Order: sequence, then C-alpha cells, then structure tokens
Amino acid sequence: MQDSPRDAAPGASTTHFGYQTVDEADKARKVAEVFHSVAAKYDVMNDLMSAGLHRVWKAFTIGRADVRPGMKVLDIAGGTGDLSKAFARRAGPDGQVWLTDINDSMLRVGRDRMVDAGLLLPTAVCDAEKLPFPNAYFDRVSVAFGLRNMTHKDQALAEMRRVLKPGGKLLVLEFSRIAKPLAPAYDWYSFNVLPWLGKKVAGDEQSYRYLAESIRMHPDQETLAGMMREAGLSRVRFFNLSAGLVALHEGVNLG
Repeated sequence: MQDSPRDAAPGASTTHFGYQTVDEADKARKVAEVFHSVAAKYDVMNDLMSAGLHRVWKAFTIGRADVRPGMKVLDIAGGTGDLSKAFARRAGPDGQVWLTDINDSMLRVGRDRMVDAGLLLPTAVCDAEKLPFPNAYFDRVSVAFGLRNMTHKDQALAEMRRVLKPGGKLLVLEFSRIAKPLAPAYDWYSFNVLPWLGKKVAGDEQSYRYLAESIRMHPDQETLAGMMREAGLSRVRFFNLSAGLVALHEGVNLG
C-alpha cells in the first residue's frame, strides 16, 4: 500500500515523492527517471493535459517578468524552453538568458528547440539547490512547474534569492490549490484522466500519477508565499490562475 500524506510525515532524512515517503537521496533519482521518461512527449502532454492553458499561464508569467533589453535572466527547470525563448527575445543581443534544468534529457530538448528558433542560449545542467552562479548576478529568475519536484524547497528559494541582483525579481509558476467547489472534479480528472493520457500518449502511466500526487503535496498559495519571505524576498504576492489550479508567485530581492 502507498503511504498517503496522512499516513507518514517525512523525517530528517526522508521526503515525499508523490504520496510515497522516500529517502532524500532517492528523490532526485526518482524525479530524474520521471522526466527522462516523458521528455520526448512533454510538450504534447502539456497541451493535452491543460487544453492549451499552460501557454496562457506562461504568457502571464512572461508579462509579469517584464524582461527588458540587456537584462540577465535565469530560467530554472526550464525544460523545453518556452520561457527562455520569450525572455531571450525580450532581453535582446545585449542580454543574457540561461536555460537550465537538472534533467539532461529535458535540457537537450529545450536546447534543440532554441537552436531551431535561431537562439543560441547558454545552457547548463544544474541543481537549483546549489546554483553555480555568483551572488547578485541576475535581474530575473524564473521557475515554472519545477519547484514542487525539489527536495529542499527552502534551500532552492534561498539560492534563487542569492543570485538575484538588488531589485531583481523571482517568479515561481506552479500548480497550486484549486477553488474548493472545483476540487472533486479536479481530483477525479487528475487520478483517472491524467494517468490514462500518460499511458496512451507518453507510454508512461506512473509518471503522470506522480504528477497528480506531487501537486497535492506542494505547499498551497499562502504557505509558499511565506516560504519566499523566509528566504529573504520582499513584496511577495501571488496571482491565482484558472481558479487556483495554478498560481504565479513573485518576490523581489531588496538586498
């Protein structure tokens, strides 16, 4: 039987992988296996799962980022590069946009998409909990649908703040808590339709069952806002999108 979030709470050396309790050392490997498996079908599945809404959520994030010519931008867990591509076009030839991901399969897909779009961006496989960048380097840092997969979210948020310049902005786009009246239908969809789509389209039912579970284990809107403040960010606010199915959190490093 799987552990549920009510059955077991993670101890000092354990964490959640969906509804399972696993050793912290194993979570990164298990998450990597998920994304190695789904990388080739990632964009197709995003369109199917969200009925194309993920493009609207990302467009809102891009607008809120307000990237201007010459800015330095870090796209964490950038995957197939939707945000990086938009940021690069706004930052222009004098700017610098880094496409990063901890998963090399996802990063290769993103890098190839950038090349196809005529964009040669610096790319790096890196862990958001130990970013290989100097302090106060970036004007903007973004992470879209990646924070919930990180083992130590507080450490990752602190690292994101560390690499932001004074006045720089962090943007976190992530699944969140949907409005209560919609929750029963959303739960049914998540635990029935998503795994079925994963099996039929990506040939991987379990990875999409993990997706549904990982969303439920992710902090809600207010909790994540509090975590961002604890990481040293100011002017923290969030925007509920699609009735809270997704939320965009943002915070500023005031130095």
